[in-house]
Amino acid sequence: MKTSHRDKTEGTLHEVKGKVREVTGKLINDPELQAAGASENFAGKVQKKIGKIKKVFGK
Repeated sequence: MKTSHRDKTEGTLHEVKGKVREVTGKLINDPELQAAGASENFAGKVQKKIGKIKKVFGK
């Protein structure tokens, strides 16, 4: 599997996990879990962008 495809796939996975943690934190009123989910969601978006950049440059 190309690294660009792997980065996009893993980024999507982190986005989903982060969103689930964020919503769970909201539901159980846990601000730490909510913040952790938001940061993981953001990290997933960054990783997806890295995958897109790698695809453009052919890596």
